[in-house]
Amino acid sequence: MIILRYLSREILVTMLAVSSILLLIVMSGRFARYLAEATTGRISVDVLFTLIGYRMPEFLILILPLGLFIAILLAYGRIYIESEMVVLSACGMSQRQLVIYTLIPAVIISAVVAAFSLWLGPLGAQKTETLLLEQRQRSEFDALQEGRFQSLGKGQAITYIESLSNNRKRLNHVFVAQADNDPSRENLVVIIAESGEQILHPDYDQRYLILHQGKRYEGRPGSSSYAVMSFDTYGQYLPPVDPALTLASKTDAIPTAQLMLAEDRESRVTLQWRFAFPLLVVIVALLAVPLSRTNPRQGRYLKMLPAILIYLVYLGALIGIRSAMDTGQWPILPGLWAVHLVFFALALLLINWHRFQLWRQRRRFATRGLAHA
Repeated sequence: MIILRYLSREILVTMLAVSSILLLIVMSGRFARYLAEATTGRISVDVLFTLIGYRMPEFLILILPLGLFIAILLAYGRIYIESEMVVLSACGMSQRQLVIYTLIPAVIISAVVAAFSLWLGPLGAQKTETLLLEQRQRSEFDALQEGRFQSLGKGQAITYIESLSNNRKRLNHVFVAQADNDPSRENLVVIIAESGEQILHPDYDQRYLILHQGKRYEGRPGSSSYAVMSFDTYGQYLPPVDPALTLASKTDAIPTAQLMLAEDRESRVTLQWRFAFPLLVVIVALLAVPLSRTNPRQGRYLKMLPAILIYLVYLGALIGIRSAMDTGQWPILPGLWAVHLVFFALALLLINWHRFQLWRQRRRFATRGLAHA
């Protein structure tokens, strides 16, 4: 039990440190993407951290298996370098016991990943989809900011407003610039108005920008010929809001229990994908045990690169097979289980490779002894 606690503590502490760094990197990239969407007015700044929170289970599903894999390599690599593994072997701990001791924290992490993959991940995806739907349905007026040039109506018009009313329904001192509807004329339309507001047509459910007390300038840039029109009220049609913010797959937000009852290909592929990551944790833990075996003269980081390459090939194979299953180029069965089976066999081969070499050496010596006899 003392050895089990020692090894588990080394693995889990290292995994926590590695996973925290990986999570920070992934969250920084995702936050930068959402921040770019917020600066263009497609989502509200107030929901940025809420979106990150909803996507957190999805991040951890990908990060925890890699964090555990790297943690075992680093922790056991240090133990080999400092000759602690030699002492443990001298005390009677076999390779089989080391694998069993490694699988205990791996199964715990696998259960955590299963909770994220089968329950919290779909729940977070559902919450994210609902929140993004609300953002798509927001009026562009809700995203307008004072004293900034912003696009209005799918980027067809550039708008600048000096100030907004308290309820954000009325614009004061409006500037609008857009290209002419007829591209052959290459005209530019500039509108300046004292105020503006958004009107929803009750019969057609269409949005219009209504401007009051202003002027409209139309002409080609570089030319002295311009048409100027003064108006008391001017209406302009606003196209529907672009629903660009969506999830990668519609089935990501479906609960796992509902996927188990579905018979369509997309649902069955998604169900296999959710079960793939808990199994991935256990298999990469098995792979990490022999890959962490290090000669003190070589250094603890010598085998890190080939080990990471094996992990990337494993994960890449899962992603590639899932894409092939989505397009019907790979059958549902064996599906992703074939990839797991291949790398599980590789893990067993690497674990028993040292024993296989000893067996070959003994057989060689026995053969030489018979030959001399």
